[in-house]
Amino acid sequence: MDGTDLTAPSGREPEYRWTPATPGEPRPLVLLLGATGYIGGRLLPRLLNAGYRVRVLTRRPERAGGLASPDVEVVKGDAADPAAVRRAAEGARFAYHLIHSMTDRRNFQQRDRLIARNVARAAAAAGTERIVYLGGLSPRTGPLSEHLASRREVGEILQRSGVPVLILQAGVVIGAGSASFEMIRHLTEVLPVMTAPRWVRNRIQPIAIRDVLHYLLAALRAEDANGAYDIGGPDVLRYDQMMNGYARVAGLPPRRILALPVLTPRLASHWVGLVTPVPRNLARPLVESLQHDCVMHDHRIDDLIPPPPGGLVRYGDAVRLALGRIEVDRVETSWVDATVAHAPSDPLPGDPDWAGRVVYTDERTVATTASPEALWRVIAGIGGENGWYSTPLLWAARGWGDRAFGGVGLQRGRRSRTRIRVGDSIDFWRVEACEPGRLLRLKAEMRLPGLAWLDFACETGKVTRYRQRAVFFPHGLAGRLYWLAVLPFHGFVFAGMARRIVAIAETEGPAGEP
Repeated sequence: MDGTDLTAPSGREPEYRWTPATPGEPRPLVLLLGATGYIGGRLLPRLLNAGYRVRVLTRRPERAGGLASPDVEVVKGDAADPAAVRRAAEGARFAYHLIHSMTDRRNFQQRDRLIARNVARAAAAAGTERIVYLGGLSPRTGPLSEHLASRREVGEILQRSGVPVLILQAGVVIGAGSASFEMIRHLTEVLPVMTAPRWVRNRIQPIAIRDVLHYLLAALRAEDANGAYDIGGPDVLRYDQMMNGYARVAGLPPRRILALPVLTPRLASHWVGLVTPVPRNLARPLVESLQHDCVMHDHRIDDLIPPPPGGLVRYGDAVRLALGRIEVDRVETSWVDATVAHAPSDPLPGDPDWAGRVVYTDERTVATTASPEALWRVIAGIGGENGWYSTPLLWAARGWGDRAFGGVGLQRGRRSRTRIRVGDSIDFWRVEACEPGRLLRLKAEMRLPGLAWLDFACETGKVTRYRQRAVFFPHGLAGRLYWLAVLPFHGFVFAGMARRIVAIAETEGPAGEP
């Protein structure tokens, strides 16, 4: 890589640090909606570094464990609930609206509209000084994709609140872990020759994630900030040029891309879902947005918020920085951590709560000479590049089957190869509980006729023991038939997994040895 410090947030935050106007002035409270998302998760530590206090609203406080700080207040609630948004907005001087229902194809427009109205009313009632909303670059005239139209509508609803609203309209965001970047990355790496819709010839103005964060953070200090402003990087490219730009940075030969008029957004999203980790329900809004030229119409933003010191990041440099983050395993946030639409959200009930319910389990216990630390390292590294330690063909078949029915499949991977936290996704599982050195509990987000969990536990004592448990609550007859159908494979999958995890841990040396 180029020697850039990839572990630093971006080096630009102190410029926008809050300073009190009068001695003893309390630090401003900022309401951050979308704090567990790709951009919100990166903005939060920068807000703290700039001297703000932050309040987040989330349906799952357990997923906010990584936000732990005396200056972060976590409020449990859904942004679609007016009362929850009112509670969260109370006393907030500023508010960020970074929520988009990207993965919900059934009612995302209705939900986005409802949330926008809740935010507008709550901010007005709380006396909020400014709302900052991240929208999307779009043509000023002509038809829009459903998602771009929804984003524009959200901005209009917020502007009718009476609260000053700064709308930052960004195009394709380039950064490690962004869905747009991962789509470019995998399409380019997998396909030396590809057919593509004719939108690959449309003009796009990508922007580096660090520049998006620059504008978002500076938005709180900008004077008289109100209205919609386009933001974009210094390069205007076609999508095929972006793919070949990625290929140059990654050291790959140029890609040959054939534009065809017959590939509809639906077909293209299926194609993207097949060859990249991005599932089709997320690929489709991204693909639909690319049907338009997504470029800045003006540069009025420069009069409100000057470009960062050193200028905006060029596309090739943004790709280089993203690949550097991936290489050193320093991806702060990722699209894979976004909530899966319609996935079950209830945690695993306690064992006494199983009384009277149909539940199937598969439990394995293995005594091992491995140290507890070695065993935990293997457990914590499961999934992603490491796989599932047994019968890879069966796991792959299950992953492809899930993708075929609209699920996320195994290609989603994980945010970090070595670190794990509650709320992380691991292929088609979600981390529900993590007690380092003791327990890892995963909840299934694959397409299933029921609810499923997978526990990995490390027990210490005179002998280290590895415990593994699969739990399945079936839904109706279909769930019972599903369990019976997969039961013959458990002897290969779960037994093999237990043996392999213990065997790998034991190669690091017996308990008591360094």
